[in-house]
Amino acid sequence: MTRLKSLLLEKIQEHRPRIQKLTKEFADVVIDQVTISQTIGGARDIHSLVTDISYLDPQEGIRFRGKNIPETFAALPKAAGGEYPTVEAFWFFLLTGDIPTQAETDEVLADFQSRAKVPPYVFEVLRAMPKDSHPMAMLSTAVLAMQKDSIFASKYHETKKNDYWDTMYEDASNLVARLPEIAAFIYRLKYKNGDIIAPKPGLDMGANFAHMMGIAKPYDDVARMYFILHSDHESGNVSAHATHLVASALSDAFYSFSAGLNGLAGPLHGLANQEVLDWIMGFQKKLNGAEPTEENVKQALWDTLNSGHVIPGYGHAVLRRTDPRYTAQMEFCLKHLPNDPLFKLVNTIYKVAPGVLTEQGKTKNPWPNVDAQSGVIQWYYGLKEYDFYTVLFGVGRALGVLANITWDRALGYPLERPKSVTTAMLEEWAAKGGRK
Repeated sequence: MTRLKSLLLEKIQEHRPRIQKLTKEFADVVIDQVTISQTIGGARDIHSLVTDISYLDPQEGIRFRGKNIPETFAALPKAAGGEYPTVEAFWFFLLTGDIPTQAETDEVLADFQSRAKVPPYVFEVLRAMPKDSHPMAMLSTAVLAMQKDSIFASKYHETKKNDYWDTMYEDASNLVARLPEIAAFIYRLKYKNGDIIAPKPGLDMGANFAHMMGIAKPYDDVARMYFILHSDHESGNVSAHATHLVASALSDAFYSFSAGLNGLAGPLHGLANQEVLDWIMGFQKKLNGAEPTEENVKQALWDTLNSGHVIPGYGHAVLRRTDPRYTAQMEFCLKHLPNDPLFKLVNTIYKVAPGVLTEQGKTKNPWPNVDAQSGVIQWYYGLKEYDFYTVLFGVGRALGVLANITWDRALGYPLERPKSVTTAMLEEWAAKGGRK
């Protein structure tokens, strides 16, 4: 057993009594109230999910295991010659809450490489798909195709409930290790005439992904940063919740994560980064080659709003400040591509848009989210097929959601089954001023 898996077992055994005490001794303690608007409006802000892996504060932003983004980047072991931590170190951290040593990080790297070989039938399935398939459909299909090799599913009937986490961990680790090659294969198959680049043993996940994509340094650091920033955003977002929901039926990691990817592919979730870059490219054309200034960008933003359209990449369901993931990517751009025309435009929009949106008064959060920045970096490094960007999001999101469902099985969380009400019931309670 690897150090990560043995440490994870220790953490699970320490954590189980906490959940048992809460459910047995404090089951009836009320922690929230539900309004009609929340019932109709997508269960927004209802406190009904549990995760210790990340938490999203409206003002502070995301915290991974209690650490914000700068603290996470500073604490974890970095890749040799790189500016950012390895994905392997981050995986150890998400699962345990502990900062791994270099030796523990190297052990995860070796473990991933022992798991990373993608079954040949996956590539056959991808080659058989229509050439105009969306890359997210291809990624979800590839994940689902591997379900036949699920260890969790094959050992389900012989595994005790307290040990479900073990086989879920195995499936989750296999998936995380294989996803970079699958994603790079989809890219090279679809956009580079099938000129596939084989993985290179010995490289960490970020460096190997950059190698298989055929993109030179510092894209290895871009990959590390991107996968970590997009890994998790607590459990209420669509991809995380869908993965958790399907796994609560004791579906394996392949079924569950494929469902999460299908949710991520929606334009109100992961597909938004594709939508944002498309809008920015159109915005750039409207400037007719003029250097972006606060004046001409402000006018163009008002033109967008007055025509009945929104400013994509601005606003967030939870955050009420600039998304720290946006800030982290902006800092990368300021260091590595400060004079890139597309970045200069995005940065000018950032300076102007919050004031315009505040003046318009129709948004609760006039600040940018992660999608407002992420596509610019990919474009700069030559990845200009922006319908592929959500695949990158999906590879990163796997880290958080698969860590979460491993812990879901470790703590024995039950089948998720909310109770529905009818419109007539809501109208009755509305007339009475509440449910009596």
